[in-house]
Amino acid sequence: MSIDLQRFHATYFEESRDGLDAMEAGLLAMDAGERGAETLNSVFRAAHSIKGGAATFGFDAVAALTHALETLLDRIRAGTRAVGAADIDAMLASVDVLRALLAEAEHGRPADPAQVRAMDARLQALLGEASDGPRATAPDTNAAAGWRIEFQPEPTLFMRGNDPIALLRALEALGPLQVQARLDALPPFEALDPLQAAIGWSLRLDAPVPRAAVEDVFAWVEDECRLAIEPLPPPSPAAGDASAVAADEAPAASAARGAPAHEGESSIRVDVAKVDALVNLVGELVITRSMLQQLGTGLGVEVAERMEAALAQLERNTRELQEAVMGIRMLPVDAVFRRFPRLVRDASARLGKRVRLQTRGESTELDKGMIERIADPLVHLVRNAIDHGLEPPEARVAAGKDPTGTVTLAAAHRDGHIVIEVADDGRGLDRARILAKARERGLAVPESPTDAQVFDLVFQPGFSTADTITDLSGRGVGMDVVRNNIRQLGGSVQLDSRSGAGTRVEIRLPLTLAIVDGMAVAVGGETLLLPLAHVRESLRPGPGDIRTVKGEGRLLRLRDEFLPLLSLGEAYGYARSRGDETVAVVVEGEGQRLAVEVDALIGQQQVVVKSLERHYRHVDGISGATILGDGRVALIVDVGGLVRGRRLPQAA
Repeated sequence: MSIDLQRFHATYFEESRDGLDAMEAGLLAMDAGERGAETLNSVFRAAHSIKGGAATFGFDAVAALTHALETLLDRIRAGTRAVGAADIDAMLASVDVLRALLAEAEHGRPADPAQVRAMDARLQALLGEASDGPRATAPDTNAAAGWRIEFQPEPTLFMRGNDPIALLRALEALGPLQVQARLDALPPFEALDPLQAAIGWSLRLDAPVPRAAVEDVFAWVEDECRLAIEPLPPPSPAAGDASAVAADEAPAASAARGAPAHEGESSIRVDVAKVDALVNLVGELVITRSMLQQLGTGLGVEVAERMEAALAQLERNTRELQEAVMGIRMLPVDAVFRRFPRLVRDASARLGKRVRLQTRGESTELDKGMIERIADPLVHLVRNAIDHGLEPPEARVAAGKDPTGTVTLAAAHRDGHIVIEVADDGRGLDRARILAKARERGLAVPESPTDAQVFDLVFQPGFSTADTITDLSGRGVGMDVVRNNIRQLGGSVQLDSRSGAGTRVEIRLPLTLAIVDGMAVAVGGETLLLPLAHVRESLRPGPGDIRTVKGEGRLLRLRDEFLPLLSLGEAYGYARSRGDETVAVVVEGEGQRLAVEVDALIGQQQVVVKSLERHYRHVDGISGATILGDGRVALIVDVGGLVRGRRLPQAA
């Protein structure tokens, strides 16, 4: 039976990446003092599975490195070696090298051969050291004259394309193998279930090989079978081999048959492209529903009422379907947060600082596309916090602080957005120094600027107040890239700081990039969409509510404050809104409010966002487009862009 193993490479790579994440988390827990058996076993199991799959698929470099890593872990598990800081450092470094080797096997990006050799030499040096832990005095169960193996596949073993015959051949390569098929679990013909595995094998391997060599054969399928491995008893001159084998086989086979089967899998892995295709189809369904609603406006009363009821039901079903499909793409933000304990550990060690990482809201869900694109900005912000936000331990003690600084990562749902915060309890931003650097570079600085205006200067390209450039970060260096990346996701970023108390960066992101609720407005004969998450209220200005102030432009009086008033018609080159008949819509973006002038409100509707950049080009002030029920294209307003394009006065 020939099987194309390349069909299963993608599953192996994905599961191996999950395994490396688990290894890293376990090693960091061990570094923090958690030395329990469960933590150590979880790291060992991950390494063992990665090695078994690598050997099966012929990824020799991965198999060789994980073999050395597994040997080190096995000695620690056996108690023959006490785990030390050097061991954890080396194993964490090996995780990085394994990631590079997996990327080489998956995408053909060559790993640095010098780094791989150095890592292997580092592990071998640790393995060559004299054991510094107590030697086990119990008999060595890893060595035997041979092995008895009871092997019963689970249905999932076959569903994943694994071939039991290939496993038997791998065992035969270790030494003489006796094979006996076991059909004692075979039910009557009428009760046969084609999805169940009824065949098993009783195996005898007459070879003095280590137990680990036998386990390696089944490493890739150990979670998809019932397996019992027992050493053969030493030969006895008083009893025949056959009777001894028979006497010992019975309990082993019974144990194997009595072992509980693994529960059925509760999840499946689906290619992201398939999910995206489903999201697009749901989007087209939303557009089709709008078209039907538009066509129903010209029908008679009786038909229109029936049509309206049917469309209302369709709308409910479509929204439920849309929410279910979008839920498939939602992942907990922990998928990003879990990479930071390692980053914080490495960065603090290099800088000689003591840092505590706190995370909150790890279960908050975010669209997978955003998860992937938010990671780099967060990495930059956390490095900034450690490198230039937190003081060295001696400086913190002198300031009356805990010598261990705290970096906080938090996520939460708020006002229809996902809000992610990166905060530190360090020295805070130096307002005077920022202003001095801004004037030195010739940047425009308002008279008597507020703290928000001063802190906003660090987002200027290349702006930095650091005296020295480190290989980690510089407070402000690259912050313009951070803001641009966030804005490309339809989000915003704000910075707040208090001298001596720390800095906080708040990132606000939309829940999804695909389908949004919007307020349709009429402007100069065209229809524009205002994202509902940015809309605060709408009103028809009364006499005297609109004033023109020299140097500030038009302002709208709203209760006890004045808001800048912007005509959307003028902003996008349409006709000017019609005086007293206009409607003002108050929107909020970038943490500031603005009133926009439109001709009329059309109504709230759910729209499918289409990227202009992908199909046309970037347009300032426009975050995307959508197709209306009558087939026309409507542009979606970038509220944050409108706010940024206008210097907002302070509230009166």
